[in-house]
Amino acid sequence: MSEHRVALVTAGASGIGRAIAERLLADGISVHICDINETALHACTNELVGITGSCCDVSDATQVEGLFAEMATHYDRLDILINNAGIAGPTASVEDIAPEDWDRTIAVDLNSAFYVTRLAAPLLKKSGGSIVNMASNAALFGFPLRSPYTAAKWAIIGLTKTWAMELGPDGVNVNALCPGSVNGPRIENVINKDAKERGVSPNEIRDVYQRQSSMRLFVDAEDIAETVRFLCSPAGHSISGQALGIDGHTEGLSNWLG
Repeated sequence: MSEHRVALVTAGASGIGRAIAERLLADGISVHICDINETALHACTNELVGITGSCCDVSDATQVEGLFAEMATHYDRLDILINNAGIAGPTASVEDIAPEDWDRTIAVDLNSAFYVTRLAAPLLKKSGGSIVNMASNAALFGFPLRSPYTAAKWAIIGLTKTWAMELGPDGVNVNALCPGSVNGPRIENVINKDAKERGVSPNEIRDVYQRQSSMRLFVDAEDIAETVRFLCSPAGHSISGQALGIDGHTEGLSNWLG
C-alpha cells in the first residue's frame, strides 16, 4: 500500500469541492475528484498539479461503480471521502413541486452519498480514515419552499450519525458539515431563482439570507475546506457523529417574504 493518504472529493471541480481539493493537495494528500461537468473537471485537473479525476454522475449507482474502478487504476487505498455533491432543487410550495424535481434533488443530494459510501467503506476501514458529508444549515431548521433539499440534508445528518456508529469501531470518523450561504456563483444562482419565484429583487433575497446569520455574513468555501482539513487530520480524528454549523450562527430560516 502506498504511503501517501488518498482523498476522494465528489463534485470536486468547482466551488466548495475544489476548495477542499486544493487544501488537501497542499497538505500532501493525493486527491481524486469526480464531477458531472466535464469542462470544469478538465480545467481543474489541468490547473492543479497531481490531481486525478473522473467524469461521473454520482446519483447513478452504475457510474459510481465505474468511478471506483477508475480510481483503482491510480491508487491502492482511500483515506478520506468527501461527499460534496448536491443541487439546490426547486424553490416552490409543496403543492407546486413536480415529482421529477423532487426525485432528482433526492438522487443527487442523498442517494449519491449512499452510492459512494457503500463502496468507500471497505477501503476506509483498512486505513482508519475519515468521511465528511456536506449537509446544510437547512438540516437544522425547516426551510419553507425548499422541501426536497431540506429533506435530503436532514437525512444526511441521520446517515452521518449512523455511519459514525457503524464505522467507528474500525477507526473511521464520520461528520457532517452544515454551511450557511456560501459566497460564489451557486448562491447567486439560488438568490436569483428565489427572487424570481417570489417576485422580488435579488438584493431583497440577499439581505434576508444575510440577516438569518448572527454575524450577517456568507461564508467562504475556504472556511469549509479548513474545517474539512481539521476533521480529517489526527487532531480532529476523535470528533465523530457531529453536525457542525459553519454559518455565522444561523438563528432560523425565515419565510418572511412568503
